[in-house]
Amino acid sequence: MAANVQYTEDSIKSLDWKEHIRLRPGMYIGKLGDGSAQDDGIYVLVKEILDNSIDEHMMGHGKTIEVKISEHKVEIRDYGRGIPLGKVIDCVSKINTGGKYDSGAFQKSVGLNGVGTKAVNALSESFMVQSFREGESKVALFQKGELIEDRKVEKTSERNGTKIVFSPDASVFKNYHFIPEYLENQIWNYAFLNSGLTINFNGVKFYSQNGLLDLLDRKVDEDSRRYPIIHLKGTDIEIALTHSNQYGEEYYSFVNGQFTTQGGTHLAAFRESIVKSVREFFKKDYDASDIRQSVVAAIAVRVQEPVFESQTKTKLGSHSVGPDGPTLRTFVNDFVKVELDNYLHKHPDTANALLKRILQSERERKEISGIKKLANERAKKANLHNKKLRDCRVHYDDNKADTELKDGTMLFITEGDSASGSITKSRNVQTQAVFSLRGKPLNCYSMTKKVVYENEEFNLLQHALNIEDGIEGLRYRKIVIATDADVDGMHIRLLIMTYFLQFFPDLVKNGHLYILDTPLFRVRNKKETIYCYTDEERQRAINKLGKTAEITRFKGLGEISPEEFGGFIGEDIRLEPIILNKETKIADLLGFYMGKNTPNRQTFIIDNLKIEKDIVFDDPGVKTTEEETETV
Repeated sequence: MAANVQYTEDSIKSLDWKEHIRLRPGMYIGKLGDGSAQDDGIYVLVKEILDNSIDEHMMGHGKTIEVKISEHKVEIRDYGRGIPLGKVIDCVSKINTGGKYDSGAFQKSVGLNGVGTKAVNALSESFMVQSFREGESKVALFQKGELIEDRKVEKTSERNGTKIVFSPDASVFKNYHFIPEYLENQIWNYAFLNSGLTINFNGVKFYSQNGLLDLLDRKVDEDSRRYPIIHLKGTDIEIALTHSNQYGEEYYSFVNGQFTTQGGTHLAAFRESIVKSVREFFKKDYDASDIRQSVVAAIAVRVQEPVFESQTKTKLGSHSVGPDGPTLRTFVNDFVKVELDNYLHKHPDTANALLKRILQSERERKEISGIKKLANERAKKANLHNKKLRDCRVHYDDNKADTELKDGTMLFITEGDSASGSITKSRNVQTQAVFSLRGKPLNCYSMTKKVVYENEEFNLLQHALNIEDGIEGLRYRKIVIATDADVDGMHIRLLIMTYFLQFFPDLVKNGHLYILDTPLFRVRNKKETIYCYTDEERQRAINKLGKTAEITRFKGLGEISPEEFGGFIGEDIRLEPIILNKETKIADLLGFYMGKNTPNRQTFIIDNLKIEKDIVFDDPGVKTTEEETETV
C-alpha cells in the first residue's frame, strides 16, 4: 500500500512556529517530564523567562527580580528596560526575533537564538506578557501560542521592566508539579552567578555577595571541609574548590550564567588543570584520581557566542573564548595554573591539608587495589550471564542514541523474584532495566569503599551503573528503588540509599536517585478501574464509583500482575526524587538512621509511630476484598 502513495507538492508541509514547537517540544526544551527530575521541561520554561531578566541585569538594568510560582502558575517581573512596546507581540511569538543578535548589546548573554520565550508561549495553557516602558504599558494574552487579546497601550506609574505570567500546558506536561527544592536550587544558582542581584522567590530573598564561594559554602558542610574554600576570580572566569570527607567528585559548572548540568569543554579543562597544577606545585606525579578524589568545585566562565550541544544548553561544545582568543581549554588551564599555584604558595596550611587528603586517597586506593582487581574479574565473568541484571537497549552514556530516549533510561532496583518478574515482564525493554537483589543488602554505614568490592552484590550494582570511576559514564538517567511499602521494603530502601549516600553521594546530589511510587489501592466497578496512591485518592475514587465499588489493598509489588504493573511504570509513572537540602548533613543523617541504636532514635520512632489499624474503612457500605480486609 505504501508504495502507491503519491509524493507530490501536497506532501510537503510547512508547520506554523507554534505547531512545530508543540509537535517537537524536545527540540526546544529537552525532555518533558512531570517535574520529578530537576531538568524536566517545566523548570526549563522557568529558566527561559528568567534568562532574559538576568541578561537585562547583566547589562546594568535592574537589580531585583520578583518570582512567584504556585502549583500551576509562574509569574516573573523584572525591572530592566522593558520590551519596546511596538515589539512586545513579536518578541514572544516570532522565531528569530530578539535583541541579542547584535553582540555589542549582549556580548556574553545566556540566550542568543530568540527561541526560548516563544517555546514557553507555545507550551503554555495561558501566557501573558506585559511591558512597562517610560510611563506606558502594553499587554498581550496568548493560549498555546495563539494570540487571543492585543490590548492598547495604556499609561502606567509602574517602573520600567517586563512581567510574564504563564501556566504550563497540562496536556503537554502530564501530571506535572513543581518541586520547591529544585526551584530554590535554580534560583540560588542565578544569585551566585550574579553578585548584587536580589531575587525574591515566593516572598523569600535570594542574594549572594561572594559568588561561587557562597555556592560551595551552601553545598559543603563546614565540618566536612578539609581546608577553607579556595576562591579565585579573573576576567570572565571564577572558580571555587575544596576537598571533603565524602567519596567521589562533585562539580558545578556554568557558562554565561547557564548551569551546564552535563559539563562540557570548560569542566573537562578545569578537572585537567586541577591535576596539572597540583602535580607541579608539589613536584610529584600523583595519580589524577587521588588528586580529584573528594573534590567539590565550581567553575563559571563567560564567552562570546557559546556553542552548546543542545537548545537547553546543558553541555558546552568546544570553541574559543572570543573571535581571536585562545581555546577555552587553554584559557582555563592558564588561569588555574597561575592562580591556584599562587594561592597554595600564599596559604601553606591549605597546601598541607590538600596534600594530606591526596595521600589519604592514595593509601585507600592501594589498600583496595588487590580486592578491586579480583572483584572486577568476577564482575566481568558475571556480566556474561548476569542473572541480576535485565538490561535495556538504550543507555544514558551512549552518545549516538536519541537524547529523548537517553533521558528516559532507568534502572529499577528490586527485591525478590516476584517483584522483579512483574517489572521485567511489563517494562519497556528499550529504556528500562531491572537489577534484582536476593534479599536485604548489607548495611554499609561507616564502612570504607573496600566493602563495595568485597560484597558481590554491591560490586555488580556498581558495574551495572558504570560508576566505578565517577558518574560521567552513568548508564541510566534514573536509578529507581522499587521495594514494597511495608516494614521490610522500607528497610531495604534505607539500605540501598545508605550505599549510594556513603559511596556515591554525587549521584544523589545530581538528581539520579528515585523511589518508585506504586498504588496502595485498586478501586473498581464493572465500568471503570481507578488506582489510588493515598487514602485521600481512595476516598475520591469511592465517591466517584459508588458504594458498591470493590476495593483491593495491595500488599506488595509481587502480587500486582505484569499487565497492571505496566501502567505504573509507563507514561504515568510516579517517582519521588531523593533530594538533599542544604541542611542535610550526610554523616549525621546516616549516623542517626543506620548507625548503632540510640535512645534518640528510639524516641523518634515512638513519637512518629503510626499503627496500621489507623487506616480503616469506616464506611460499612463499601465492599472490600478478602485480601484487603486481612491487610488493613
